[in-house]
Amino acid sequence: RTNGSPSAQTEQRPMSVTFDKDSIARFRDLVADARRIVITCHLAPDGDAIGSSLAMAHLLRGMGKSVRVLTPDEMPHALKMLPGTKSVMAWSSFGAHAERSVADADLILCLDYNALYRTSRLEPFLRASQAPKVLIDHHKEPEDFATVAFSYPDMSATCELCTLLIEACGWWPLVTTEIATCLMAGIITDTGGFHYNSSNPELFDAVARLMRLKVDKDWLMRCLVDTKSADSMRLEAYALSQKMEVDADAHAALITLSRDELNEHHYKKGDTEGLVNKPLAIPGVVYSVYLREEADYIKVSMRSLGDFPVDLLCKTHYSGGGHLNAAGGEFRGTLRQAVDIYHSMLQDNKKLITEKALHYATR
Repeated sequence: RTNGSPSAQTEQRPMSVTFDKDSIARFRDLVADARRIVITCHLAPDGDAIGSSLAMAHLLRGMGKSVRVLTPDEMPHALKMLPGTKSVMAWSSFGAHAERSVADADLILCLDYNALYRTSRLEPFLRASQAPKVLIDHHKEPEDFATVAFSYPDMSATCELCTLLIEACGWWPLVTTEIATCLMAGIITDTGGFHYNSSNPELFDAVARLMRLKVDKDWLMRCLVDTKSADSMRLEAYALSQKMEVDADAHAALITLSRDELNEHHYKKGDTEGLVNKPLAIPGVVYSVYLREEADYIKVSMRSLGDFPVDLLCKTHYSGGGHLNAAGGEFRGTLRQAVDIYHSMLQDNKKLITEKALHYATR
């Protein structure tokens, strides 16, 4: 196993990014030797998971490889405008065929997740596969399962990492407008339209490179950030007017939506994308928590300002993780239990609020 984290033996990259030389060479060799490649991502795929998966699929097909993109479940409707989504196979709809694809693969790419359990129903088949696996991800604490791992938690998005990795492998001449569009989509969604997790100037170097390939950024922003259905807008209005709880003393906000409430508003996957960010517009609110009831678990989303560590809260209380200002989890319990945990941690969380966080939250 080789690891792509920065080491003493590095190859200096433009934009001051370094990759392990041996990892780059090993990745190139694995791709060169592979005929059938499977690309996987995490459960409830977001723009970064789908964008990175599609970008690598387009790239590898351009090299003459047979490529299958597998997702544990369906992607949000808003992402289906990206080039190549019609060829994506959701395990929830094509289980047996997807299982055969994993069994037949001679290389598996693991994009935008740090542990195999995050692939849900795909996990046992990925563990059983003897094919080499390449991890490309920006989440903390990666599981040690990959043949080659490019784990860079400081990156804003896996799509940013893929952009730099493609260049490091010498594949940039193969990057088309379609590939660049998919990569840009992941960067836009994982930074909330450059509203968080986007302070590193090198991110914008990568964005500039993609823009030079005629990516229509304004169209992507419109589709991914600024477009909502009428039902989605009504659901958001209901959530903010009726279900938002603000604790000024704790500098926190909570939104909860039950399954019945979601059904009443004709909820579709992706309809509440960005909802967790809304309370951060309130002066004094340092972090926001959104709890959404799914069929057998509670989806937890958190966002924060400054240096308040929502990744720590998700890891400690909701079996999740993520990044300093954007994290999530999947709580196996009732919505009431998840809410009780939120209330129980408010006083302890006050100790984590710094002057920097309050500065961001004070207008």
